Amino acid sequence: MVAPHFAEFLAVFVDVVRAGSFSAASRKRAMTPSAIVRQIDTLEQDLGVALFIRSTRSLTLTDAGRRLYDRAIRLLDDLADTHAEVSAFDGSVSGTLRIACFPTFGKRYVLSVLAALEAEHPALKVELDLTERLADPVVERLDAVIRMGALPDSTLIATKLAPLTRIMVASPAYLGRAGTPDDPADLTAHRLLDKLHGADLLGWRDVLGCPAGDAANSLIAFRSDDFEALRGAAVSGMGIAFLPTWVAGPDVKAGVLTRLPLAGEKWNEQPSGIHLLRALPQPSAKVRAFTEALRTSIGTPPMWEP
Repeated sequence: MVAPHFAEFLAVFVDVVRAGSFSAASRKRAMTPSAIVRQIDTLEQDLGVALFIRSTRSLTLTDAGRRLYDRAIRLLDDLADTHAEVSAFDGSVSGTLRIACFPTFGKRYVLSVLAALEAEHPALKVELDLTERLADPVVERLDAVIRMGALPDSTLIATKLAPLTRIMVASPAYLGRAGTPDDPADLTAHRLLDKLHGADLLGWRDVLGCPAGDAANSLIAFRSDDFEALRGAAVSGMGIAFLPTWVAGPDVKAGVLTRLPLAGEKWNEQPSGIHLLRALPQPSAKVRAFTEALRTSIGTPPMWEP
């Protein structure tokens, strides 16, 4: 017979494994570390095996713990899918909505939508993961993730939120000092701003025609892992940036940055987009409400297009 609260303790166990410690899992769950430890102790007693090798510095899964973790992921996903599918029939916007997206996009365009949704639906709670990595809605038990660019083949279901357009920009002060390039070849005399790491959305090598590891790198004067920092560097006159319009478009409209349409912006000829991805074929009411609210907020054409 399965012990009471087995599913709850199983979810705690998964959080401990993912977080790497009892204290980190306790912060995520807003519980005390001792409460987390007690639940793991109870789970081990119910199963009759140790799940962790514990030391003062680390937690290591035992063979039994590894087997349970692999099974627990699938079980909890099935429970979440069942809950979402059944809730979809109800039509109520409630429960916890878990979303992941780029930090800058989330702060600029998603937070206000979530705030309005919570105000309209008091039974709704939100977890927003602002991350540069490509979050996986299946592995991480997320309701949806927002991704940019071309989509790889997958079983995930995509809803297009907006086209993705990239523009080359610089501040009027920088162009007044360094001159305005008329052709991509002229960029070799300029200072360029680029992404430090993460998904390659900027693509300077596409513009310069340089393979990885050669002349493109020598032109980079500033790198950052944050879109807001890259936009700020361009505004401050540090060089020329190659950014999505959702980052730099409002500054172009305001005259803070100047758009440089070199070569007719051929890099935008291949259609690309901003997509919301989910795992479930039948979206829950909360996902439907969020998707429609975000699309409405973004608008057609998108609010950020210069």
